[in-house]
Amino acid sequence: MAQATRAVHRPSMTRSLWRSTVGKKTVMAVTGLIMLGYLVVHMLGNLKIFFGRDEFNGYARWLRTLGEPLLHYEWALWGVRVVLLAAVVLHAVSAYQLSRRDLRARPANYVHRRPRASYATRTMRWGGIILGLFVVWHLLDLTTLTVNENAQHGRPYENVVASFSTWYGDTIYVTAMLALGLHIRHGFWSAAQTLGAGNASRDRVLKTAADVLALVLTAGFVSVPVAVMTGLVN
Repeated sequence: MAQATRAVHRPSMTRSLWRSTVGKKTVMAVTGLIMLGYLVVHMLGNLKIFFGRDEFNGYARWLRTLGEPLLHYEWALWGVRVVLLAAVVLHAVSAYQLSRRDLRARPANYVHRRPRASYATRTMRWGGIILGLFVVWHLLDLTTLTVNENAQHGRPYENVVASFSTWYGDTIYVTAMLALGLHIRHGFWSAAQTLGAGNASRDRVLKTAADVLALVLTAGFVSVPVAVMTGLVN
């Protein structure tokens, strides 16, 4: 009687990649770049508020009809939301697991201090938490209109003005955008290194690109509440 052999179950390549530190960093890099692309488009859309109520509200309506008649109303918008949500979840989970892995790898009695990191590096984790909380607030404020006391359904221009006419709306938004700038500055550089784009000849260009992206996006997003506060947009 032939002896039964036990099947050997090996983890799939995808699972092995996900479990590795390199795999998690790669997931963070790719999802980070997806979110960065979304932020660039989102900022450009926000800047339409400077062209008036009709321009901004028309842009908001266009987002919901994108892809028609091939796609139904809001299908394209929901497709973007699903991809973005998946990117945010994978990015956050990878960051948390890498952070826990880093803490476990440190010796119990840590004698030698590591070199002092940049401000952006030292605030990446807290910045991620701030941004996560801000996303929840932002959705409640301008998507579901739950916390926007003077919101009007179907009137995004008026809702943005209403939100930024309050001191707490401005404070929350500006604080989050400053955290976003620091996150992008360090994150873009880290993503480039993880994906193998960095080398001795390109490092200066990549660092400059990270600085410019962080500055432009922060200034672009912050310009909207500042314009409302100063009466430029009303």
